Amino acid sequence: MESRHRNADGTPKYTNRLIHETSPYLRQHAHNPVDWHPWGDEAFELARELGRPVHLSIGYAACHWCHVLAAESFEDGETAQLLNERFVNIKVDREERPDIDRIYQIAQQMLTRAPGGWPLTMFLTSERRPFFGGTYFPPEPRHGLPGFKDLLGRVARYYAEHRTQLDAQGEALAAAFASIDPPPPAADLRLDAAPLEQARSGLEASFDARHGGFGGAPKFPHPGSIERLLRHWRASAHREPPDLKALYMASLTLKRMAEGGIHDALGGGFCRYSVDELWRIPHFEKMLYDNAWLLSVYADAYVASGDELYARIARDTADWMRREMQSDEGGFYSSLDADSAGHEGSFYVWDRDELRAALSEEEYAAFAPCYGLDQPANFEGRWHLYLAREPAAIAAELDLPAERLGELLESARGKLLAVRERRERPMRDEKILTGWNGLAIAGLARAARAIECAGLEESASRALQFARRTLWRDGRLAATCSEGRARLNAYLDDYVFLADGVLELQQLRLRPAELAFACELMEVVLAHFAAPEGGFFFTSDDHEPLLHRMKTFADEALPAGNAVAARVLLRLGYLLGESRYLQAAEGIVRAGWAPLAHHPQAHATLLNALEELLDPPEIVILRGQAQAIESWRRELARLYAPRRMVLAAAADAADLPAAIAAKPPRGAACAYLCRGSVCGEPLDSFAALAEALRA
Repeated sequence: MESRHRNADGTPKYTNRLIHETSPYLRQHAHNPVDWHPWGDEAFELARELGRPVHLSIGYAACHWCHVLAAESFEDGETAQLLNERFVNIKVDREERPDIDRIYQIAQQMLTRAPGGWPLTMFLTSERRPFFGGTYFPPEPRHGLPGFKDLLGRVARYYAEHRTQLDAQGEALAAAFASIDPPPPAADLRLDAAPLEQARSGLEASFDARHGGFGGAPKFPHPGSIERLLRHWRASAHREPPDLKALYMASLTLKRMAEGGIHDALGGGFCRYSVDELWRIPHFEKMLYDNAWLLSVYADAYVASGDELYARIARDTADWMRREMQSDEGGFYSSLDADSAGHEGSFYVWDRDELRAALSEEEYAAFAPCYGLDQPANFEGRWHLYLAREPAAIAAELDLPAERLGELLESARGKLLAVRERRERPMRDEKILTGWNGLAIAGLARAARAIECAGLEESASRALQFARRTLWRDGRLAATCSEGRARLNAYLDDYVFLADGVLELQQLRLRPAELAFACELMEVVLAHFAAPEGGFFFTSDDHEPLLHRMKTFADEALPAGNAVAARVLLRLGYLLGESRYLQAAEGIVRAGWAPLAHHPQAHATLLNALEELLDPPEIVILRGQAQAIESWRRELARLYAPRRMVLAAAADAADLPAAIAAKPPRGAACAYLCRGSVCGEPLDSFAALAEALRA
């Protein structure tokens, strides 16, 4: 029988099929000599027909080592011939398909007892079951790793000779996947605050008291842990003494990151992580989701402490997101590559002579010691900028007023940024991911409430409009959009991150249609993602069948979707008087209780939901004349109250939800203070409201 996979002479067809994909990462590989397939039934059908194993390669556009593997192996003719003749090859963008990535990352760890990462290299049977894997493999043996070509030969031979054993291994792996899900919660389970205190202790135990952050190198920002410490400090404010150590741990971490090379001193924004414990040398890729989450945390830290450093970093981060990552249509792009001009970090690092030539003598005298140019080169013979010394010390040495030194540093940064802009820029991954845009909307909305910075509300609103216009079709979300083409069934994170962004934006300016959209999103979650024992699966009930239907509660690089869902459902439930939402939120916390209790500090976002479940959030509804209630809203935004929602509905607002419309305006301005499901009488003065909030 003639096959669509074979030529007329019976030989297999080799055609790289990635050129028509929406992912820029996949299209980067469209001209490899490898016979690449996108993930799908066709590739696995071919593997069955040819009796070959599947070589699955997962990466993303900003990944440095993914580029290295591609240059060394996927662009090498000999390696490509081996891949084409003995495997069926599948390329996956982990950002478009986090469902696939999550499954095979866990499988790799199960099979090899080694940590995962990218690039991920997995070998599967035609039934999609993994039997061997790893991350980066060099072309020749080195550093204890086998050479990739040698490995391919051994894997192909093993697959041909041990099919019976592989089938048995696949069954065992499927059983192992089933065992990683949390056990159903006990019927008599009583939720309490113990995990909150245990997480506080766990974070202190891993805290780097000298450099900030948690653990050693490589050092990641962990914005969820910082947010958790800020909230823990705020919850202790009425105790004697308050937990100032929690505030100190959060503050030192934020300060050291802001001073370090992980933060772009010229263009704003944060790189993915630091390779050293001092935050000085980053892995240079910049991800939207890191910056969106950190924007929220720096904005909150400014409100909590009043430290202008945090306001400046929040502004810089928001400016970078808007300037370099927001599309003309409103959506935010995904990432900037670590590499440019063929080398990691080359866009960001400096030769001393180049820097000296760009600045005046006075500017250089101020800038060089402040940013480490008077010290040995710190990155491959060149300098990556970080705040090496406090500006106040430099001002004293140069006998300059602090204000004048600040002017010189600002002028120098502007000149150097202009020089840097003329360099070959890192590649920008211009796909727009729904969930990451939800995080960006939330971060911009929280920053707009915290700091005076023009344009943040508009940017957040444009991103939400893009999502509603482009990504929301026939009552369901798409996960990604590239070049105007929205596709792929959205994941739990997409729905709940976007709903959370909508809620944060409503606290800046209330628009009933947007609030109704948040409810529509959560109704889809309840209808299509719910697990029988509580909580939500990562994929919907009409998603393609995969090796395992994941359900997770721990934060990773992103906040846990289940945890964000719990927080959104709690707040919507209390705001709108919807008991279904409150019951579902409690079900999430109960379903995640076992892992939460076992390792609480890994579940920072779920801890925030637990906190609000045990002690329901405050909701302040402001009604009255638009100008008057906006003044009240701005005053409340000056207070760090992470368990409080404030919504301002003008007297003439139309189409309000019934629960808000039932709180009528009285006079120029009044406030209704609700704690959980109990609301008080209207308060007619801001002084009365402030007194009630202190009670």
